[in-house]
Amino acid sequence: MKKINVFVPAAGLAERLRPISAEIPKPLLPVLGKTVLDMVLDKVSTLPVQQIGINIHHKWEAIRDHAARSPHSGKILIFHESQILGTGGALRNAAILLGTSTFLVHNADIISGIDLAALLEHHRVSENIATLAVHDHPEINSVWIDRTGRVNHVGKDAPAFRKGLRPVTFTGIAVYSPGFLRFLREGRSEVVEGWLSASSAGRAIGTIDVSGTYWNDIGTPEAYSSAVFRELDEEGETSYVDPHVECDKATVGCRTVIEKGSVLEGPAFLQNCIILPGTRVRRGECIKNAIAGAGFRVSIGEPPTEAPWSASLVSAHMATPPKKMTFTLIGKGGSDRRYYRVDNHDRTAVLLECPRTDPDYQRQIVYSRFFADHSVPVPALLAEEPDAGAHSVSLKNGMLYALFEDLGDVSLYSRIKCARDPRDVEDLYKKTLDLLVALHTVATDSAQNCPPPNFRLFGYDHLRWETNYFIEQFVYGTRGIVLKDEDLLKGEFDRLAREADAAPKTIVHRDFQSQNVMVTEGDTPRLIDYQGARIGPQAYDLVSLLWDPYMRLDDKMRQQLMSYYIDKISLYRRGLFDEAAFRRSVVPCRLQRHMQALGAYGFLSKEKGKKYFLKYVPVALSYLHEETEGVRHEYPALCRLVEKL
Repeated sequence: MKKINVFVPAAGLAERLRPISAEIPKPLLPVLGKTVLDMVLDKVSTLPVQQIGINIHHKWEAIRDHAARSPHSGKILIFHESQILGTGGALRNAAILLGTSTFLVHNADIISGIDLAALLEHHRVSENIATLAVHDHPEINSVWIDRTGRVNHVGKDAPAFRKGLRPVTFTGIAVYSPGFLRFLREGRSEVVEGWLSASSAGRAIGTIDVSGTYWNDIGTPEAYSSAVFRELDEEGETSYVDPHVECDKATVGCRTVIEKGSVLEGPAFLQNCIILPGTRVRRGECIKNAIAGAGFRVSIGEPPTEAPWSASLVSAHMATPPKKMTFTLIGKGGSDRRYYRVDNHDRTAVLLECPRTDPDYQRQIVYSRFFADHSVPVPALLAEEPDAGAHSVSLKNGMLYALFEDLGDVSLYSRIKCARDPRDVEDLYKKTLDLLVALHTVATDSAQNCPPPNFRLFGYDHLRWETNYFIEQFVYGTRGIVLKDEDLLKGEFDRLAREADAAPKTIVHRDFQSQNVMVTEGDTPRLIDYQGARIGPQAYDLVSLLWDPYMRLDDKMRQQLMSYYIDKISLYRRGLFDEAAFRRSVVPCRLQRHMQALGAYGFLSKEKGKKYFLKYVPVALSYLHEETEGVRHEYPALCRLVEKL
């Protein structure tokens, strides 16, 4: 493909974004630590680009300086406009760059999934002098095209010759042949004038329809916040905190974004908000449903969610008509369950919705009561559907519901993001291990008294299922590796499962990691997602937490925390705890857990479309590599496989 040039219009005043744009120019608005301009530059740089022109006017020094620090700075040419030249005049002003080759124009305020290479190819094989990426956006459609996709008219009002035309919206992304520049006036002008002038001269202004592809013009606070929160969803996160920001005293709730350059002066409550660079959050301040900047707070709406059908269950418990409650979908886990935060402006609760085929619904109901009665802090069960014990099903939509205490949005995972002091991190983990000790002692000692459905066994069969899951979903499914010594691996996996199965057993959560521990007031940990608990190898839960791909601990702290756990268990068991046997079981449990995690990441990313789980693969693989290096002689086939991964 021939080299092209790129032009990124970035001179606008962004008046619809005020007061935000009065402080930060629109192209420099951050989205999870990366400016919109950087996102555009990264995207266009995947093409065969010679040079990139950027025009600047409003807050031009800030944009110029930012561009100079860009990894793409060697290709960037700046066109400073002392007076705004408009969308057409800006291109004509950059003719020294754009007149030498085909060029792509990509507005600096557009975030999209549009395939730029496909747009370029469409233009290359056409006879168009310009090819516009368009989509159907009924509220703002104003570009009228014929059946061949050529532009015939621009304007909100339908042309007299409307028959055979349909309106679409220009996305702010287009490819032009250099000859297009002669249809633009010098001085201030709009690119639309050039389109119509070229069309009148018999030159084709073509289009490519990208309807259905994600597109966002961040021209308003609502559009900007939706882009930020969408990116948060795409990352599979409930919050984002720049690593340079100290927020250890703040309560960081769901859908909270704290950007670099902001300062939190002390305890604060943040939820469904964006904290921009330069913001000072005062001690005791509550920022909710807002974009916060230096000296301003701009309201944004609460995340819209349609109320689940079982609003009647909630209404009966909270003594509030459904119409006076809000339902917000929360949670980013790997299951198909849905959790809603219910808010009647006086108190909140969490509503579980799951299919009637969910095999663990009844276990969650029973285990909630059992754990609460046996020193394991879990959310209180507030209400359930009538006859839920018999798996009653709502007749309208075939779903099961239960209402639980709201533990907030702060998991151990998100809390550690703000706990910069290692002593605070260690303290949080010790409190979490206290919870685990209660599960492995008090609750385990009464497991036989748990009413049906009782705890199942997490033994050899399930451990072998985990290693098969790893092979099928990760080795084959994600890495596409063909095994040459499959029989040797099966033998090693059989031996590994038997070794883990022979270890001391307790009730095990089976997914005891930082995202399944909520941190409530006073940094008190509470356990969630426990419906899959079984009787299995005691060390499995401990390694799940201390070798957690979501939150990597340093080796020294990990060893200190393991010693803390062992001391606590030994004290409770009063000399009956076999520390040597427990320590021997740590290695097989680590191997099992790492492979289970990798299998899950492969399955969730490929089968469920949750690609964000792939970002945890490198850490999980590094754990597995470290572990297999230590057992090379015992598990040589596994070690060879991991080296290939």
